[in-house]
Parts: sequence; structure tokens; C-alpha cells
Amino acid sequence: MADEIFIEGLEVRCIIGTLPRERKVKQKIVLDLEFAAPIRKAASRDNLRDAINYKKIADRTTEFVSKSRFYLIETLAERLTSTLLKEFPLKSVELTISKPKALNNARNVGVHLERKRTE
Repeated sequence: MADEIFIEGLEVRCIIGTLPRERKVKQKIVLDLEFAAPIRKAASRDNLRDAINYKKIADRTTEFVSKSRFYLIETLAERLTSTLLKEFPLKSVELTISKPKALNNARNVGVHLERKRTE
């Protein structure tokens, strides 16, 4: 079993959706991320240089999402995971994007995917 770091419930406002009203006003989406992390080395030395800096990942995710203007959450998920894999030393990213209130009669709608670094 691999060690992982997770970021749960990261709320970001962005333009997302296909309806005219969704293209005008930013709406809240919620992101959950998981990624493999070198926990043992970081823990044994108690040094951030040996760890994955999850604050930087959260900040970059927030920046990317808040500036995005995609029609589909599927597109947002693909582009975000691709960006994170390019910019951080991650082997894989598991991402869930939730769009609360997307349907009147559902609490939540979303996508979940896992992408691995290709080299």
C-alpha cells in the first residue's frame, strides 16, 4: 500500500457549465485530490524538502481552477490533472470534482478520475 497525501473539500469559484447563466457568474465547485507521497523519508527527517508541498499544490489548483472557463467539468478535470503532473513531482493524481446544485433534485454531481505520469 502506497502512502498518500490528500486534500479534501477544496472550494473554488469558477466559470463552469453550458447554460448562459453559468457563463456569467462564477459558481462553487469542490475538489478532492490524492497523490502518492514519500511519507517515510519526510517523516524520518522532519524536513519539508523531502515532502510533497501540499500547500503549493492547493494554491496552484485554486489558481488554475479560478481562472478557468470550461464548459464541462470533465475538461476541467483532465486539464487540471495534466497541469499538476507536469508542474509537480507526482507519479499520479486522483481527482474528484463536485458541482453542488448542478441539478435541482440532487445534492451533488461530479467526476472522478485518476491519471498517471507518462514518461
